[in-house]
Amino acid sequence: MNIKLRKLNLSDANRFAELANNKNIWLFMRDTFPHPYSKEDAVNFINFCSESNTSFVFAILHDNKLTGAIGLHRQTDLNRYSTELGYWIGEPFWNKGIASKAVALIIKFGFENLDINRIFASTIESNLASSRVLEKNNFIFEGVSRKSAFKNNVFLDEYNFSLLKDAY
Repeated sequence: MNIKLRKLNLSDANRFAELANNKNIWLFMRDTFPHPYSKEDAVNFINFCSESNTSFVFAILHDNKLTGAIGLHRQTDLNRYSTELGYWIGEPFWNKGIASKAVALIIKFGFENLDINRIFASTIESNLASSRVLEKNNFIFEGVSRKSAFKNNVFLDEYNFSLLKDAY
């Protein structure tokens, strides 16, 4: 499988918006991920990523075609050696192993290029596929934050995972 990560650029905005403008993706994302998702939203996000020195966000390419995005977001203060992992894949590319490979690539990038000790991620209870992606990449299940997420007018459990550098 030919999966690569590269920096997002403004020429990605149309395709990014086309894939991201999907309620089935929005249902699993934080509320900062808008729905509907416009080209302007994509441009704003890409500009944010290019200007940030604490978020390391990449396009996910499958056979050199944009299929989603993935990033590590540096934490602060006591958690400054930790990054939060976030990612999404366009629905036409679900269940093809793309997310698992992209997560493997960003783990390598993070531990080899950033001064971090821990990568963590959370999924909501209805996103079992994302939990499996993390487990396939050796993330350890740390526990459940009961009814801590509120999405689409429903309280949901969050499942918490992490991977430490010495386990990489």
